[in-house]
Amino acid sequence: MRPIAIFRHLAIEGPGFLAGFLDERSIPWQLIAIDEGAVLPESAQDFSALVFMGGPMSVNDDLPWIAQELALIREAVAHDVPVLGHCLGGQLIAKALGGIVARNPVKEIGWGRVTVADNEVARTWFGDIDAFDAFHWHGETFTLPQGAVHLLSSEHCENQAYAIGPHLALQCHIEMTGTMIADWSAAGEEELSASAASPAVQTSQLIQLQMAQKLPHLHEVAARLYTRWLAGVPR
Repeated sequence: MRPIAIFRHLAIEGPGFLAGFLDERSIPWQLIAIDEGAVLPESAQDFSALVFMGGPMSVNDDLPWIAQELALIREAVAHDVPVLGHCLGGQLIAKALGGIVARNPVKEIGWGRVTVADNEVARTWFGDIDAFDAFHWHGETFTLPQGAVHLLSSEHCENQAYAIGPHLALQCHIEMTGTMIADWSAAGEEELSASAASPAVQTSQLIQLQMAQKLPHLHEVAARLYTRWLAGVPR
């Protein structure tokens, strides 16, 4: 099996729970650390699948690797190489396929309820899960690209996830671990203070206080989605 390529854009925004999930199943993966200046692969077809993690930048920023990643996503979709995106990653997939990424009405940071859409495709991804508490850290959002099926929404962000065949794009974060939440809260202290007026931004203290209760169920949701996504990855 060719490895799954995982694109990281910031050191503290790695694959998290996904890394352990893949390791437990002996599924090979390769980290491509954009934050460390890694050279992007020439072709998506060198991998069995592509995964794009989050990051504080915008897909609309003038960064050289963004255009390269967009091209890899378009190639992957054209050749049936499954793609998975988390937050920035979901926005990259949307933009690559013709969607628009722009500022969300409010910033979302912390734990927040997301609701599963009432359609057949959403049911194949989520089973009997109707809603769950996801982790959020974003100020932008995407429109759905052509052919996408809406999967998730929240009170403050309509498009939280979509699927296009075997490809899954998320605005929210399902990959979180306790260490990642602690690291993000520490690194984002200034942003949390500056965004305190937003109805969808929690304090660092509240984020971490709720972690013990909410993180185990988030891992259950992540395991279900990753299992479903891996079913489309060639072995």
